Amino acid sequence: MNYKSIAATLLAGALFAHTASAQSTRDYISIVGSSTVYPFATVVAESFGKTSKFKTPKIESTGSGGGFKLFCAGVGVQTPDITNASRRIKASEVEDCASNGVNDIVEVVIGYDGIVVANSKDAPAISLTRKDLYMALAKDVPDPAGAERLVPNPYKTWKDVNPALPAVKIEVLGPPPTSGTRDAFVELAMEGGCKAFAWIAAIKKQDEKQFQAVCHTVREDGAFIEAGENDNLIVQKLEANPKALGIFGFSFLDQNSDRIRGSQVDGVEPDFDSIADGSYPVSRPLYFYVKKAHVGKVPGIMEYLEEFTKEDTWGDAGYLADRGLIPLPEGIRAEARDRILGLENLDLSRD
Repeated sequence: MNYKSIAATLLAGALFAHTASAQSTRDYISIVGSSTVYPFATVVAESFGKTSKFKTPKIESTGSGGGFKLFCAGVGVQTPDITNASRRIKASEVEDCASNGVNDIVEVVIGYDGIVVANSKDAPAISLTRKDLYMALAKDVPDPAGAERLVPNPYKTWKDVNPALPAVKIEVLGPPPTSGTRDAFVELAMEGGCKAFAWIAAIKKQDEKQFQAVCHTVREDGAFIEAGENDNLIVQKLEANPKALGIFGFSFLDQNSDRIRGSQVDGVEPDFDSIADGSYPVSRPLYFYVKKAHVGKVPGIMEYLEEFTKEDTWGDAGYLADRGLIPLPEGIRAEARDRILGLENLDLSRD
């Protein structure tokens, strides 16, 4: 550890001690963040509360972006110890954390999840491509007349997008911009479809921001409906409206397979095996982040990390796999556990 890192750690400890002395101390772990990671964290927290001497952690579903804002607000018992995320922390968020004294962060990759496009079992199954999703949901799309220019999205039905799809109104229920699921969907699904147009793909080399604006901006004319951070609410709305589609994590599809069905994307079914082997094109890792300055100050954080990284928890036959989490490969899992329990600092240069 260099002198700058030592100084940052000492400062964080001093800040924690100051805030803790000014307020009542906290005897439970405070967790915020992703609605996708929420059910996994909740089952671990409940097991931890039952099998350890520590209180059950309190978990709030705020969305990944909202979680990072709360997590990065500072050090001390008034701020969360852990934030869950369905995407990796951004460099800008690391800078935000540092500006508020949150300098040492431990990154935990818990496994993989797929982002599914699903509908009610009362409706026919549908097979989509990433290009279909981009054309249906982007704010601006390539001119249908064939010119290499963008026009406001004119498509009203899925058949307008692709003649092989049904003549059903485009209605997609999805998460808000604060959600990591939304971030991952626009990057993996919409951008993937956007790149099908060579002239748009070429923009990326010239102007990354313009490329993202073209590929990641979702239409606002009612075809895409923000349904909040509660994925269970999307499931209920799909049952009420069988013509609509919904976007959420694979775990919610897995837990509600009697009520909804996942759509094929690029000819691949969203299931445990296709996400695990990488053949399903819209999949991503899931994370949580730990504020190192709180370890040893708020009781139970190290023990919670130990519980989460047990083979019985996140392993191939662990109880999180039963809930729909796709485990990390065994070798990667062992290396990750060593880094996590060693409280190794976040390194954004490492994949």
